Amino acid sequence: MKIFFFGLFIPYITVILFCTPVQAVDTKHAVDINHGENVFTANCSACHAGGNNVIMPEKTLQKDALSINQMNSVGAITYQVTNGKNAMPAFGGRLSDDDIEDVASFVLSRSEKSWD
Repeated sequence: MKIFFFGLFIPYITVILFCTPVQAVDTKHAVDINHGENVFTANCSACHAGGNNVIMPEKTLQKDALSINQMNSVGAITYQVTNGKNAMPAFGGRLSDDDIEDVASFVLSRSEKSWD
């Protein structure tokens, strides 16, 4: 009886262990607004303090200006920060993708509050 039990038990456990679907682990970066603020302060505030723009004053980080310039999404801001444009340098080689996503989320968050 013991041999019969183990003869069925071991294959049964093996099937359960190796045939059970494994759930995918979500490795997507969780946005960290506080980290985005730190990245902004260290890399962006020289030109964009308070949501302003010292180089091109009409292209601020205020909600209305972001909307007019089609920069009112994390994707658009991420692209701009990564690749640069006009006088703005590209930060793609200097900052990680997670840093850039965090700073883009921070900018949108602050623009919703008029940078107050």
